[in-house]
Amino acid sequence: MRTSDGVAIDALYEPRRASDESFRDAAAGDGTGAEVAVGGAAAEGVAGARGGAAIVLAHGFTGDLERPHVRRIARSLARHAAVVSFSFRGHGRSGGRSTVGDREVLDLAAAVAWTRRLGHDRVITVGFSMGGSVVLRHAALHRADEPAGAPPGAQPCAAREERDGAPFVGRGVRVPAPTEPGAVERGGRTVADVSAATDAVISVSAPARWYYRGTAPMRRLHWLVTRPEGRVLGRYGFRTRIHHRDWDPVPLSPVEAVPLIAPTPLLIVHGDRDPYFPLDHPRMLAAASAGAADLWLEPGMGHAEHATDAALLSRIADWATAALPR
Repeated sequence: MRTSDGVAIDALYEPRRASDESFRDAAAGDGTGAEVAVGGAAAEGVAGARGGAAIVLAHGFTGDLERPHVRRIARSLARHAAVVSFSFRGHGRSGGRSTVGDREVLDLAAAVAWTRRLGHDRVITVGFSMGGSVVLRHAALHRADEPAGAPPGAQPCAAREERDGAPFVGRGVRVPAPTEPGAVERGGRTVADVSAATDAVISVSAPARWYYRGTAPMRRLHWLVTRPEGRVLGRYGFRTRIHHRDWDPVPLSPVEAVPLIAPTPLLIVHGDRDPYFPLDHPRMLAAASAGAADLWLEPGMGHAEHATDAALLSRIADWATAALPR
């Protein structure tokens, strides 16, 4: 799978499964950006899922699709819907370097478009921490129509470039990728292809604003990202290759993105013991929606994937099912 700016993204498709049969946790990880569905009867799962809902899972910073905590989330969600998980640029076996939430929107857009090409007509994006900020920005920027009242810098992303080859599905079964419609020009601006848009958004443990340093974990994260020695630790200690350049321009922040998401259903989930982002972050996001978003403040919950248990994931999946357009 390739993004519109040419970055190869490692991705994994898992059909919905009714039982707890285990899936082989290896993705197509040769660095080529190929996509593979694994597990029993994977090809039949793809064909049988056409027309159904699927979840695209966006992990947090320093995660990747092969990390145990990401695999646990994917397996749990796969009991409710097909799941596409992927590694953001600079993470795991994906190419490129992390921009810590900026150009990662292009990675998510490519994953959503690929999910639709596999036959799923309804797509839910679920993001954690950095991934939670990315799903918010993606929902605001990657729309079929330009949102009314968009602030400067909130242009939808351009249509994706053509991908190399077709994705692999199952054991040796190749599924051709259909030709994508091009971008539509409206008012002299390029509007994103509808195939990259989402039908519902769930953001877990996301920041509301950039450059937050109000907690010790966030001060450590800023050191990791901004200092040369921190980026070396990120590369060799966390398998995360971080870009050395500052944002220029500064991307649309999550709280600026939220007003542009409606009428797409939005759920904001946050723990009241999150050590990274205190409760003013989810409350700020919910307030920016002007009542359009659902806000769950979870008692005793910490941060992101590690703090999200099976019961909460089941509730999240139930919310998504109810929120999806019929």
